[in-house]
Amino acid sequence: MDPGDYVLESIQKVVEEKGITDGYISSAIGTLDYCVLHMVTTTGYPAVEYFEKWNDKPLELSSISGIIANGQPHLHSVISDKDKAVGGHLEPGCRILYFGEIIIQEIKGQTLIREKNSKNINELKLKT
Repeated sequence: MDPGDYVLESIQKVVEEKGITDGYISSAIGTLDYCVLHMVTTTGYPAVEYFEKWNDKPLELSSISGIIANGQPHLHSVISDKDKAVGGHLEPGCRILYFGEIIIQEIKGQTLIREKNSKNINELKLKT
């Protein structure tokens, strides 16, 4: 990825253009200057979420991991600045600063789906 590219939006574009239905991110590194992650702030249900935002700040993109099921990425990321590392759910608006290298691995022969459980949480399942 090049400076100014948006991470999640670019991943979604590749998934759509290549017709990837099921897959995962096998590796992701780079640098960011804008980032949005969300994380839970409670242990009870329903979860209360917090959206952390970094604007015009140099960040290391240490990893992205997650699943693409039915063409929809569900990804988490770890980023760091010079003081600390933080992880959370990757949101739109994360922008490449200098470079980004992301590998999307397609899964063939199995169909992944997400179905809501009794707590209204999407669970990953193998479609049979």
